[in-house]
Amino acid sequence: MAAPTRGYKPSYDETVKILLIGESSVGKSSLLIRFADDSFSPELLSTVGIDYKIKTLEINGKRVKMEIWDTAGQERFRTITTAYYRGATGIMLVYDVTSEKSFKQINEWLKLIDKHASENVAKVLVANKCDVSGDRRVVSKERVDAQAAEFGLTCIETSALSGFNVEEVFKEMGKMALNRVEAEKRELQQERAKRDNGVDINAYGKSGGGGGGGCCK
Repeated sequence: MAAPTRGYKPSYDETVKILLIGESSVGKSSLLIRFADDSFSPELLSTVGIDYKIKTLEINGKRVKMEIWDTAGQERFRTITTAYYRGATGIMLVYDVTSEKSFKQINEWLKLIDKHASENVAKVLVANKCDVSGDRRVVSKERVDAQAAEFGLTCIETSALSGFNVEEVFKEMGKMALNRVEAEKRELQQERAKRDNGVDINAYGKSGGGGGGGCCK
């Protein structure tokens, strides 16, 4: 077996883990397949447990590998799927504009995020199936905007059927997740710099001097 090539560099700069959540049949799998494979099947079966795809995008001048986990919306799979929340960098909460139930369940999904995900996880609200018209659409854009504003979420309308805004919503999610990863790296670098400089934040000021300068403000 050949030894690994020295100096090998991966074909990406950063990795983000994205979770797709929402009620069953809102189109999570269809969105993922449209994004990853640029295809659509009206006969797509509901996800059982967890599905997974990878796609690399150029975001902010970096090659970002997006690991995207598609979760089942059925109640019986919640124990399995919530285990994936903690490691997520970003979460896409999807509902169906033709389903009042999926819209009303947004609050419950947000509670699951608060309970199981990291405190600063990036979140996007996705209004899927916006290609429908007339009476088939039961959740108006105005109601969506009000809901998003209430929870401080970015909301983007999409259509897995037509491909409308699919690339855009994943790019936005990737950008938000990347910003989180970079912010965490900066915080770690600052902590390391403090340790390398011998700064003990807990002990600072105990000597009574406190005037040495150079401490963080």
